[in-house]
Amino acid sequence: MIQLIPAIDIIDGKCVRLTQGDYKTKKVYGSKPEEIARTYEGLGARKLHVVDLDGAKASEPKNLKALEKISAATSMEIEWGGGVKTEAAVLDVIRAGASKVICGSISVKEPETFALWLKMYGGIRMILGADIRNGMVAINGWEQDSSIRISDIINQFIPNGLQHVICTDISKDGMLKGPAFDLYTQLQNEFPEIEITVSGGISSMKDIQELDSKGLKSVIVGKAIYENIITLKDLELWYQNE
Repeated sequence: MIQLIPAIDIIDGKCVRLTQGDYKTKKVYGSKPEEIARTYEGLGARKLHVVDLDGAKASEPKNLKALEKISAATSMEIEWGGGVKTEAAVLDVIRAGASKVICGSISVKEPETFALWLKMYGGIRMILGADIRNGMVAINGWEQDSSIRISDIINQFIPNGLQHVICTDISKDGMLKGPAFDLYTQLQNEFPEIEITVSGGISSMKDIQELDSKGLKSVIVGKAIYENIITLKDLELWYQNE
């Protein structure tokens, strides 16, 4: 059964959501991410996806205090991304309470560095965050496009122990119109040994059920929860059946 992972995006210590990665569309949903995280855990969530949007822009983690509070408030496995560009940042994020560290831009700009981290810390801990726009990987908080395709970057790091990829279709993110089913199905079929996490566009429990039927292993859900399209009761019922 596909694992449903609730998302928390953070700006200035607050829980927010963007639309298509545009910081101008910021909408604040809560001032205490740790309380939102505790709610998810109470419903049955075992994993939490957290993105430091300030960190993504600044190229270094900026909301580690929020991570510390979330980690102290829950026992969930936390995957954390945003601005992880140095080994010091990797260690800071782990010390602050993250179980897994998501690396995006560094994998494109300094692939040898990410390859080294995969070898040092393992594919269980280090996640490739591949954000896609028009088929190409976007970097620096989605503000720049690269010339690298998603399949190419996955292939590049498999020899270094890559096990997990979070793929966000930017065109779908925050739009509440459904995910790119064909993209994720193709990737999971092409790389059956890799966990491909779906991110962007989830608009209903039906979307999640369809992804499950197509063999996807995990899915991140954000805005649909905060807009009450997927309710807390929906989450609770899903986790009871996981």
